[in-house]
Amino acid sequence: MIAKPGQDPLLGIALVMGAASCFAVMDTTVRYIGAFFSVAVVLWMRYALHAMAMSVWIALSRDKTFRTGNPMFQIARGALLAFSSAMAFAALRYMPVAEFTAIVMLTPLVATMLARFWLREPVSRLRWAMVAGGFIGALIVIRPGSGIVGWAVLLPLAAAVSNAAFQILTSRLAPHEDPFTTNFYTGATGMAIATPILLAAGPGVFEQLAVAPPAQIVALLAVAALGTAGHLLLIMALGKAPAATLMPFLYVQIAVAALAGYIAFDRVPDAWGWTGMAIIAICGAASAWLNMRDAAAKHRPMTPVAADTVSQ
Repeated sequence: MIAKPGQDPLLGIALVMGAASCFAVMDTTVRYIGAFFSVAVVLWMRYALHAMAMSVWIALSRDKTFRTGNPMFQIARGALLAFSSAMAFAALRYMPVAEFTAIVMLTPLVATMLARFWLREPVSRLRWAMVAGGFIGALIVIRPGSGIVGWAVLLPLAAAVSNAAFQILTSRLAPHEDPFTTNFYTGATGMAIATPILLAAGPGVFEQLAVAPPAQIVALLAVAALGTAGHLLLIMALGKAPAATLMPFLYVQIAVAALAGYIAFDRVPDAWGWTGMAIIAICGAASAWLNMRDAAAKHRPMTPVAADTVSQ
């Protein structure tokens, strides 16, 4: 494949792996601070810093704008991603990071199912095989009745469904928007949703901030910074290589999450866990690649979809 002018596939792959690493470390940090801060505090900080960073980015750029031609689309996709984040942050209070990441990585497979039953799009036998394989991998990771994960697995599953709906909505409407403008509204909508939740939680949330050790405050800020950096790295990556080239490399997030979980909590998945995660990664990466390949064949831009596929 000959790279188009301005493209650098190797740099794009490096950037997308950096983005996946940011999200994995962010999730590990969320689990670390779960004993100190409520989900409302983490969610608000995550999106508030994102919105502020993108505001500064766009304000200082000559060719970017805050103007959107599809405000309802921006609100809907932002709300879906904020819900996904809330479910993810809640799940990380109970689940190991690697297993959580593997379940969330079912998103492309769930998107295939939603496209079939919601949008009535045809799905090939190969795609159905990828979906079935991914969910078999998830069952191996979860192992119902084993007590390894428990009821909390419903939270990342809800996050994956919300993220898949977000992905499909984005694929239909995002080509009409600048990705930087869309990324700003991702943060702004999330902050708008998280603010009343934070205030409704009562004065206790502010007491959390007042009594938290400095190291926890730094970790809280790191969650927001890592999430924002992950989004920006993805946008930069997608300017260097086609989405079909990049999407499979997002699954490095599972490996980084396992490594980060070992460093932070001295925990690694067992042999069955690794087996299930490998199956999910293979089926999910193949499904994502097929999605991008088919979109390219139809000349329908999918870049903005990839920019937020696995982020929280």
